[in-house]
Amino acid sequence: MRIVITGSQGFIAQNLRVHLRERGFTDVAGIDRQTPAHELPARLAGADFVFHLAGVNRPKDVAEFAQGNAGFTQTLCEALAALPRAPAVAFASSTQAAMDNPYGLSKRQAEDTLLAYGARTGARVHLLRMPNVFGKWSRPNYNSAVATFCHNTARGLPITVNDPAAPLRLIYVDDLAAVLLKLLDPASAPPAGFVDAEPVYETTVGELADTIRAFPESRATLLTPRVGTGLVRALYATYISMLPTEAFGYGLVRHADPRGVFVEMLKTPDCGQFSYFTAHPGITRGEHYHHTKTEKFLVIKGRARFGFRHILTDETYERTVSGEVPEVVESIPGWSHNITNIGDDEMVVMLWANEIFDRQLPDTTAMKVALS
Repeated sequence: MRIVITGSQGFIAQNLRVHLRERGFTDVAGIDRQTPAHELPARLAGADFVFHLAGVNRPKDVAEFAQGNAGFTQTLCEALAALPRAPAVAFASSTQAAMDNPYGLSKRQAEDTLLAYGARTGARVHLLRMPNVFGKWSRPNYNSAVATFCHNTARGLPITVNDPAAPLRLIYVDDLAAVLLKLLDPASAPPAGFVDAEPVYETTVGELADTIRAFPESRATLLTPRVGTGLVRALYATYISMLPTEAFGYGLVRHADPRGVFVEMLKTPDCGQFSYFTAHPGITRGEHYHHTKTEKFLVIKGRARFGFRHILTDETYERTVSGEVPEVVESIPGWSHNITNIGDDEMVVMLWANEIFDRQLPDTTAMKVALS
């Protein structure tokens, strides 16, 4: 399949091209602002599908809307109609096409031109009225408020919020790419005409700013926001993509004593925290019990003997593990527990606790495992 992308230097197109490459589409041509009009037929020759992503949304002169959106689409459709075989087209329109402002009118005129092309040639035409698109490689002060907020916050620069209550509708660029890719297969593509670009996230400018402002704080507090699903996941990925290279890493506090070291790595709002510790040969750590707190230990390097004693019955249990055979050992409420380095080298252990350590309510009571 031969694919042509207009607006090929834009951030949506850059993301789409990567997804196309990952799925084995190698014959992908681009048309951008620098492409002369007389080269359009050669670029479009043999095309099976055209992603029409080119457009003007922040011109210096309002007249550029009509020229860059409606005018270029008319030129494109004339070139497509002249081909021996009319390719299918997917058009990145805007939700503002339903409005009577200059930008919306130019997008609606482009839609009408494409629908007429489809009616005249029988080619499939898909129109996507998209809200604000955000994601990696978006341009601050151009593509969206998300790009600007993430870029500035990643550099310690202020962000300006004029109306915190102003509503925002957003779509993540990877979600949009998934919608666009489905259009390539006629068997699974939706019918020609308008296509819903989903999922769309609804928020406000104030909520967006507050969410993004909290991201850098997690490096100091180690408390990560809920970045695993939905809008916050996509915003965090966008924010991280905006970091300057010197900010790709950050330091942690290293607590050292004669037994070894202890380092906290990550804390979560409601799923505990992650850390690691080391122990020199012969060193025992722990010697305490919990009522409710639970922990998971993973020995990454060395050999360890875990000891347990029931705090009421004095029943004991031991378990030996090695970093060469991954195995999680859990602390059990009501059992005192310890871990001893029984190897000849330093032992390194990853630790997850189901709650963040609270010095006021530590749920940790000292009690040795050994009775003597």
